[in-house]
Amino acid sequence: VQLQASGGGLVEPGGSLTLSCANSGISLDDYTVGWFRQAPGKEREFVAAISWSVSSTYYADSVKGRFTISRDNAKNTVYLQMTNLKPEDTAVYYCAAQNFGSPTDGRRYGYWGQGTQVTVSS
Repeated sequence: VQLQASGGGLVEPGGSLTLSCANSGISLDDYTVGWFRQAPGKEREFVAAISWSVSSTYYADSVKGRFTISRDNAKNTVYLQMTNLKPEDTAVYYCAAQNFGSPTDGRRYGYWGQGTQVTVSS
C-alpha cells in the first residue's frame, strides 16, 4: 500500500476543499482508509474513515455535517470533501490505511501517506 495525499491549500472561512488519497500499491480491498490531521502544537486527531469493503463511514464530531469521505474503486482513491471550513480546521492532513482494529484509532493504521497542508484563513 502506497498512499499519496493531495488537494490541500489556502481557503477562506466558509470555503471548501476536496482532498484526495491515491493508492498506487495493492488493492485496498479489506482495508479501512482514514484521514487524520495535526495542527501545530497539537496531537494528531482522527477526522474520518471509510471501510473499503462495505463503505461504512466514521466521522469525528467536530467535522460531522461538514466533511464527507468517499471512495472511487476504479481509481483506488479516497476523497475527503470539506465544506464550511473553519480556521480550526487548519492542519496537515494525512491519509492512512489499515485492515485491523478501530477505524478511529491512529495507532491501528500501518500505512501512511505524506501530509497535505490545509490552511483556513481570511
